[in-house]
Amino acid sequence: MTPHKYPALHNAMWPGLVGKGPDSEPPIGLDTMLDLTAAAQVDGVRFEGVDLFLSLPHTDIDSSDDDLKALADKLASKNLCAGSLVAPVWAGTGGGSAMGSEPERAAFLTQVRKACRIGRKLRDLKIRQYGVIRIDSASSVEEWAKDPEENTRRIAQTFREACGIAEDHGERLAAEGEICWGGMHSWRRNVQLLEMVGRPQTLGFQADMAHVMLFTMGYNAPEDRLLPEGFDWSRTDQLAEAYRKVAGALRPWTIDLHIAQNDGTVKGAGSHDKTGKHCQPDDPHGRLDVVRDAGAWMRGDDGQPTRAFAHICWDGCMFPNEVLLGQQIWNRILAVMIAVRNAHGWD
Repeated sequence: MTPHKYPALHNAMWPGLVGKGPDSEPPIGLDTMLDLTAAAQVDGVRFEGVDLFLSLPHTDIDSSDDDLKALADKLASKNLCAGSLVAPVWAGTGGGSAMGSEPERAAFLTQVRKACRIGRKLRDLKIRQYGVIRIDSASSVEEWAKDPEENTRRIAQTFREACGIAEDHGERLAAEGEICWGGMHSWRRNVQLLEMVGRPQTLGFQADMAHVMLFTMGYNAPEDRLLPEGFDWSRTDQLAEAYRKVAGALRPWTIDLHIAQNDGTVKGAGSHDKTGKHCQPDDPHGRLDVVRDAGAWMRGDDGQPTRAFAHICWDGCMFPNEVLLGQQIWNRILAVMIAVRNAHGWD
């Protein structure tokens, strides 16, 4: 048994899709990911829910009400609920750049609207009681860098319009910072963007523990690096200090948290190239102390749990299918999630 009831423990479904495809391994279907999640068990504790990717071949962004009822029934049959939902805002999935042309921005906002409609429907079906709609700028750092201030202004404008859509559906949005997203590729630029949008009641930050670690190293934003070039990874105290600085700047905005591990390198697989690659939780090359560093997000400066989110979600993309299709990896991941809740949870 765990000493705390909250936050709920979720597993992400998109590791079955991200980095998969024609030039990589085949995607893993939603039913398989759900079965593996439902079967994971550590000392009687199981995952309580899943976060979903709203794009085929998993969940169609244009799902009908009947489709969503079938999805809700499927989750309920496995004693799982739905939490946060990833809106497919990128050009390759029907969206467009948040700093792009008017048609591109309109496509971005259409995908947000569709995702919010699904979120609301799943709440009406009583299978989803918490969670956010996840977005990002859907823009490359290279394009953003051609006119940083104007492009950040345009992203903020698009995000404000997205906030209006979310509010109409009773939803909240969380923007995930990652080194590959223009205007969201450094900890300082994420704070700037969130402040420019200025809708904290509706738009917050989604922290992925692995991706935000790369902010300390200044990938794509050397002016914002906190660790020196050629950093000695044995200096775990220095890493923890830099990591806490990033978390301290973004924690006030954080409304969704991904538990994850990273080895400090930038790589990719399939369609997801040149970004941070997640590691297995017990990877010997992992740079984070996952349980310790989760506390940088889950506890405030006063040391008390922030209670800013009702669930936490494991995110581990680009693992080989041979790993993902084995039950043992999910038991190991669940064990880490339980340890995080034991250390930083609440009742």
